Amino acid sequence: MNFLMNLVWFVLGGFISFFSWIVIGILWCLTIVGTPVGMQCFKFAVMAAVPFGREIRISDSGTSLIINIVWMLLGGLALAAEEVILGVAFCLTIVGIPFGLQHFKHAKLALMPFGAEIYRIS
Repeated sequence: MNFLMNLVWFVLGGFISFFSWIVIGILWCLTIVGTPVGMQCFKFAVMAAVPFGREIRISDSGTSLIINIVWMLLGGLALAAEEVILGVAFCLTIVGIPFGLQHFKHAKLALMPFGAEIYRIS
């Protein structure tokens, strides 16, 4: 079932989130200092491509607070706004609610990606 949901997700708009994470990751990787941030973006691009069957756990530790603040100012707010807009658009229909909820999950990730961990659920 996850495979089918992921396929429909990608065709109906998941590719937008995937592409956005890839573009932001490439922009971060243009600098040597930003390469670790770009690599994190590529990891989350996979999550944006196939979100069903995966969850996000955000750490409560404050070790990544500074990089999350820099991230928010240099790309995170734009990604989060995109995800919220897509989530609202999908939630306008009953059939689209599961896809909208995935976009809201990605919006939270777009605001605080550092210290977040992706794990599979069965």
